[in-house]
Amino acid sequence: MKVKTLRRNPFSRPKESGDEANDTIVEDQPSTSSQVLLPSDSNFNHIKCKALRYEKCQQLMKERAKAKKQAKKARIQEGAPKQTPHTIESLREKDETMIVGDLEDEANQEIKLECDNDEFAAYYRQEYEPKVLITYADNPNRKTRIFGRELTRIIPNSLSLYRNRSGVKKMVKSATARNFTDIIIVNENQCKPNGMLVIHLPDGPTAHFKLSNVKITTELKRSHKEITEHRPEVILNNFSTRLGLTVGRMLGALFHYQPEFKGRRAVTFHNQRDYIFFRHHRYEFNAKTGKPRLRELGPRFTLKLKSLQHGTFDSKYGDYEWIIQGRRHEMETSRRKFFL
Repeated sequence: MKVKTLRRNPFSRPKESGDEANDTIVEDQPSTSSQVLLPSDSNFNHIKCKALRYEKCQQLMKERAKAKKQAKKARIQEGAPKQTPHTIESLREKDETMIVGDLEDEANQEIKLECDNDEFAAYYRQEYEPKVLITYADNPNRKTRIFGRELTRIIPNSLSLYRNRSGVKKMVKSATARNFTDIIIVNENQCKPNGMLVIHLPDGPTAHFKLSNVKITTELKRSHKEITEHRPEVILNNFSTRLGLTVGRMLGALFHYQPEFKGRRAVTFHNQRDYIFFRHHRYEFNAKTGKPRLRELGPRFTLKLKSLQHGTFDSKYGDYEWIIQGRRHEMETSRRKFFL
């Protein structure tokens, strides 16, 4: 049953007394008129022509970019401080083992004492020169072999040898007898390098890294292929926790402690969100401006720590200082928590 209501024509004269009988009964009907959309400065959906709509969008984007550029220029002229962007790295949660300041500070004396007595203390006291053995998995692919040979060009006093189906424990004993200080084993999967095992001799520790984004010299478009034999400088960046400090010291101990600045070569291990990015550059200074210019020499790769084990390699009875268990998100309480 429809409910009937009284409606008056809005254009009729005002209702006076005695006009109730002249009221007409009109049924409410649903409105068939479409809703009118007013045009907006940032919404061009009302324009039916696709080409015109695209042109309007491009024009709006140019105007916004121009306004943003003018606002930035005004901030610079006013001397306003530069705004720091909010990233996951800048908003990371502070770890209990986070190292604040330099190791020489009084607050870090305990950490400095541990570093003075760890497995790499003799190297950082310059008591020996590192000697590195680089080997592969059995029957390595061509790219893996090239990658290993390029590591020998980067790391001074290093030697590349085939594994010849030897076990890791057997290689550790043989390398220790031949006075090697470190072993690097490059693993591969589907004909691509996918893992790296770094063993510090004779007493460890052993670090297992996931290896990804490997680019050898020939795969880099603007790489400079001429690599001199000068010892490179080593840059360890953003290893800010106690675990990160150990990993950074381990990677730094692969290179000679006295770089030859004449060669102007630098290798960089940059930690960001627990990914260690490796780059190899040669720098030159412009004679006119004095600004440095970098040339990437290659190779380029990314490391991700999977485990850190006390002592030399022992997959069965090894004592792990740190190991990632299952998937990464299972160990995290937040996306902003990092371990290195």
